[in-house]
Amino acid sequence: MVKYMQRKYFYYGEVFQLLKEILRCTFTRPFYFHRIVEQIRFLGVESILLTCVIGLVMGSVMTLQFAHGLAKFGGTLYVPAIVNLSIFREMAPIFVSLLMAGRVGSGIAAEIGAMNVTQQIDALRALGTSPIRVLVVPRMLALMISLPLLTGLADFISLIGGFLVMNLEFDMSFGFYLNKLLTTLKVYDFTSGVLKSCIFGGIIVLISCYRGLRTKEGTKGVGDSATWVVVTSSIWILVSDFFMTKLFIVYWMTDA
Repeated sequence: MVKYMQRKYFYYGEVFQLLKEILRCTFTRPFYFHRIVEQIRFLGVESILLTCVIGLVMGSVMTLQFAHGLAKFGGTLYVPAIVNLSIFREMAPIFVSLLMAGRVGSGIAAEIGAMNVTQQIDALRALGTSPIRVLVVPRMLALMISLPLLTGLADFISLIGGFLVMNLEFDMSFGFYLNKLLTTLKVYDFTSGVLKSCIFGGIIVLISCYRGLRTKEGTKGVGDSATWVVVTSSIWILVSDFFMTKLFIVYWMTDA
């Protein structure tokens, strides 16, 4: 038990040291803007289709479930407000982030892990270049920019999916649907989800790069790292979501 706790403390200490190094490299020269743009294209633009699919399915399925459930009590009129509040605040940030943890997190860990086991990371250090500055910082900034934008896209697509279900199943007009949204949703509902996505993006890259930089045992280690990153980053996302939700609720209630 003592050895297990020591390993855990050592692990958290290493992650914290990596975070400190990322912050230092982010705000000091040299900057590699072309690498950030390249990673935005790879991590963000190439994930648009997946984001649209998950947004459409999320809005359609949740609307269908809530609508048929509330129809028994005559509460169909409240479905647009309930569903979209849930999506904007929680479901879109969580689902899109978990999707990106699987697609992007495992890819980052596998790529950097392969570079590590083939000694390309050591070659960068031998040339006097920081691997954190060249490999980690561009991915961190790229995903923290891309993930909130993808979450906003998922929000918009989910609105379309929800409206299609309400229109086809319950003959709700677009004007009424939109009016319910505008009278219910606040700026806080959108910004809280976007801010969560930004933090989730940082978590995904931090965990992925940490594991990638410590990958050993050849190709087997690369595969193990990719699997470990998906599981660990998903757990961190879900746990941190609870604390951020609690913080936002307290701040919102205090501000109100």
